[in-house]
Amino acid sequence: MKTIPLKKVHCANITIFGAKGDLTNRKLIPALYNLYIENHLPPAFAIYCVDAIQIDEAQFKDELLAGVNAFSRNGAANPAQWKDFASHLVYLQGDFLKEETYLGLKAKMESFDKEHSVRGTRMYYFATAPRFIEVIAEGLGKYKLATKQLLDRIVVEKPFGTDLETARKLNRYLAKRFAEKQIYRIDHYLGKETVQNILAFRFANYVFEPLWNRKFVDHIQISLAEEVGVGKRGGYYDSAGALRDMIQNHLLQLLCVIAMECPREYEAEYIRDAKTRVMKSVKLYSPDQVFKNVVRGQYTEGDINGVERPGYRQEAQVASGSTTETYTAAKIFIDNERWKGVPFFLRTGKSMPRQSSVIVIQFKDSPHKIFRDDIVPNRLIISIQPELEISLLFESKIPGLEMKLFPVEMDFMYQDAYTGNVPEAYEALLLDVLEGDATLFMRADQVEAAWKVVMPILDAWKKYPSRKLHFYKSGTWGPVAADALLKPYAKEWFRLPERNNHHE
Repeated sequence: MKTIPLKKVHCANITIFGAKGDLTNRKLIPALYNLYIENHLPPAFAIYCVDAIQIDEAQFKDELLAGVNAFSRNGAANPAQWKDFASHLVYLQGDFLKEETYLGLKAKMESFDKEHSVRGTRMYYFATAPRFIEVIAEGLGKYKLATKQLLDRIVVEKPFGTDLETARKLNRYLAKRFAEKQIYRIDHYLGKETVQNILAFRFANYVFEPLWNRKFVDHIQISLAEEVGVGKRGGYYDSAGALRDMIQNHLLQLLCVIAMECPREYEAEYIRDAKTRVMKSVKLYSPDQVFKNVVRGQYTEGDINGVERPGYRQEAQVASGSTTETYTAAKIFIDNERWKGVPFFLRTGKSMPRQSSVIVIQFKDSPHKIFRDDIVPNRLIISIQPELEISLLFESKIPGLEMKLFPVEMDFMYQDAYTGNVPEAYEALLLDVLEGDATLFMRADQVEAAWKVVMPILDAWKKYPSRKLHFYKSGTWGPVAADALLKPYAKEWFRLPERNNHHE
């Protein structure tokens, strides 16, 4: 049986562990279906859906179809296309702890490879609770389901550990069973089109690169606001909090993309090296510095768009006196030649007025103040959601007989520049895994470096659980203390103007 080289994938065995879960229904199957109908999947492929729940395969496929109809960017599935796609789906009922689960899966894949006369690529997606990561990894290793370093890959969802020690332990556990090149630690934010475009924007447009440093940049804001509360995730969230759930991965990854040096070439390891160097250059805080440079908050009852919302402590499976933060704002410094002295402000929160993910690079004020009304510094705004947009704020003369200035925006919007739907993040990431491209995935040392950044904060909060825990009403933009954190660089956090927002 021949082996297909990297990138030229003609045969793929895709396995989803945790196939009855919400992630599979809302994201993974809709993403795979979209890749299929747009001819991005290999000519020969099978999708093995593994879960402990007993269910009739026809019923299971009907549930997946409902998920595609509800969540696919392409809308309801075409009946003929779905029928063909569904013929590639196989439901395998099996306990992750039992030998027969892995042997049964192995037999299916070997039979499929034999049928197509080629040893296919194997992708194993861990769409499960974190406690099953080691269990499944052990099964794959013990029963030799991922023995080809160039063809076999595992995809691990966040959270990757709960602190530095557990992340190191998990890295060591996986490293004993797989090569690092086989491990794809996924952060779906890095698959978003606008985030990927930041690299192109920075390194393919030389006009910005000379300004991308401490000489010209005043400060940078990276803000990720969520309209939703914790919902049904209270049990998980109360042991995690905003710092672990969002900043340790999503926001620090965005920080790396914004702050990294230009890699030698567009190749996975060079890009991951550059990101890791940023993370290792972040200044770590002492306990006293934590409470001066990091603000934590927790939402109380309020309303969003006229709908009453409970407070965090009233949510299901949340402890009545919980001090878990649902909001974190942090001032971070990168101690290197490019960024020394430039503050990076990171913010995330739940139960806020609307969904918004935005990066703001604010440039220093003009040194040539020849106009009295030249009061607004240049600002580059990268909107990740709800709009896919990049805009540059600059001063312009108001038409008329007098010299009067007014700030205006020069906009680039995806919906205006490109026709067709923008691929979902999971589509880009799943295709990258199939093709063996690790550019958008985190390496072991990068994960551990990110945990090193947040550990002093977690340790300080653990030692002083109630100290400076600020409360904010649901439907507001967070505690007042978070605005104070920005001074003297800004009065308040940048917010996108109200538009006809569509949610992710």
